[in-house]
Amino acid sequence: MTVIHPGIDDPLEAPTEDDLPYSDGMPLETERHVHQMSLLTETARRYFADRDDVYVGCDMFVYFSPTQQLTHDFRGPDVFIVTGTVRRERKSWVTWQEGKAPDVVIELLSDSTAHTDRTVKREIYATRLRVPVYVWFHPFTAEREGFLLHGGEYQRIPPDDADRLQIPLLGLSLVRWTGAVNDVTATWLRWAAPDGTLIPTAAEAEAAAERAATAERERAEAERGRAEALAAELARYRERFGSLDGGV
Repeated sequence: MTVIHPGIDDPLEAPTEDDLPYSDGMPLETERHVHQMSLLTETARRYFADRDDVYVGCDMFVYFSPTQQLTHDFRGPDVFIVTGTVRRERKSWVTWQEGKAPDVVIELLSDSTAHTDRTVKREIYATRLRVPVYVWFHPFTAEREGFLLHGGEYQRIPPDDADRLQIPLLGLSLVRWTGAVNDVTATWLRWAAPDGTLIPTAAEAEAAAERAATAERERAEAERGRAEALAAELARYRERFGSLDGGV
């Protein structure tokens, strides 16, 4: 789908990511918002690491109109994923340049942005960008809602029996997980397999590998200890009774 703004006959004549503003100079809301955004972005990139047709963006402008840079009526999602594209470095996501809008958008709510995320941005994602899946999450209250675009309107995605939001488009689910991230213990939004198995961070994967290696060393040491004990027992038996085959 090529997004062409009314009045622009040739999207190739419209500005590209090199022409458009790509930073508003505004910091993220809180440290926890930064951790949450990084958690979602890192794990998604790890999961799709072997796919060159998937792009994971964060805190980036998404342009849906060549005149948008003049109105500033929409800044950009906290996290978004696009399939069927090319993975490369970008300054911003320009729909008429890329040929499509994001497939999944996640907004992190805050006291100052929640109303806009639930109303203005939801309307833009549904009617202008036509994003198939829209999710919002509040890092401090753990409020989470997911929506699937149907007939130009968003319909709520009901959580499954395990409170997972299934995202078949990505082959993933979104779960609320309580634990420590960067020494902050809270309830976080995490990517997971459909069965709820978390997509690990690099640190978690490394720790899991270390635990597996430690368990293997302990198993090998225990096996060696059993073998040595058996050999010692056999030596004592032979010393007392002779060899098992009846020899001396």
